[in-house]
Amino acid sequence: MAEVIVSELSTEERGELARVIMSILDSWGTSAEEKIALLALPEGTRTRSLHKYYDHTPLPDEPEVSERIEHVLGIAKALRTSYPANPKMCRFWLNTRNHRFRNRTPLRTMIEDGLQGVVAVRVYLDCAYDWDTEEERN
Repeated sequence: MAEVIVSELSTEERGELARVIMSILDSWGTSAEEKIALLALPEGTRTRSLHKYYDHTPLPDEPEVSERIEHVLGIAKALRTSYPANPKMCRFWLNTRNHRFRNRTPLRTMIEDGLQGVVAVRVYLDCAYDWDTEEERN
């Protein structure tokens, strides 16, 4: 999957992307509250309002939401690459304690540490992404 630049998508494409993102987060075993936190949805977002994203309503067009969408897609891709024969392992890995994340689960790390935690999990899983960010820093 090529990198998605959310701001360049049509409204229809962004609606489909919202459905895909919700499906990914469901496959990870996230609760409604965790989805809101992982995507940095606006303060006051009610859990019952998430249903609209399953029905092709685009996620908010905000920079941090868009950045998190791109990281969620990158993490999902890296997990599929790591566990191509068993998609259930993706959920298992995300919900298993890991010494790299101070003995927390990767999912808990992303929720508790916000964007920094999401990036940390992506860097851990996707060395190509880490190389790209290393080149940008130099």
